[in-house]
Amino acid sequence: MWEYEYSVETTATPETLWGYWSDMAAWPRWNHGIERIDIDGPFAVGTTFTMTPPGDEPIRMRLVEIEPGELFTDEMDAGDFVVRTVHRLEPLTHGGTRVVYRTEITGPAADQVGPELGPAITADFPDVLAALVKLAEA
Repeated sequence: MWEYEYSVETTATPETLWGYWSDMAAWPRWNHGIERIDIDGPFAVGTTFTMTPPGDEPIRMRLVEIEPGELFTDEMDAGDFVVRTVHRLEPLTHGGTRVVYRTEITGPAADQVGPELGPAITADFPDVLAALVKLAEA
């Protein structure tokens, strides 16, 4: 297994942040790692979507877990490995929210694929979360 986690703290509320997450069609407006997104249904477990990174091939994914206002998990199943990213909101005791992105690569090929693919997937997490926080705090 390969894993990576990145988090930031913000004064924005979980409700505000959740509003941006649950509006998948708007993700490219604040996530510059997405050039295009095609969604096959509502923001619900089982919905599939295709994200196209700038200058790259489209990636087919599926929402596999949603706890409204708290977290959602998306998954890309490549057969011999699976990439799952958990997007989690943690209310802070002093107010505000910790926003966490956690990616895990599992499966028979994870030990070979993870060290190469994992850093490529997670490299923009700091920029993506900074953009989300900036928007949510405005």
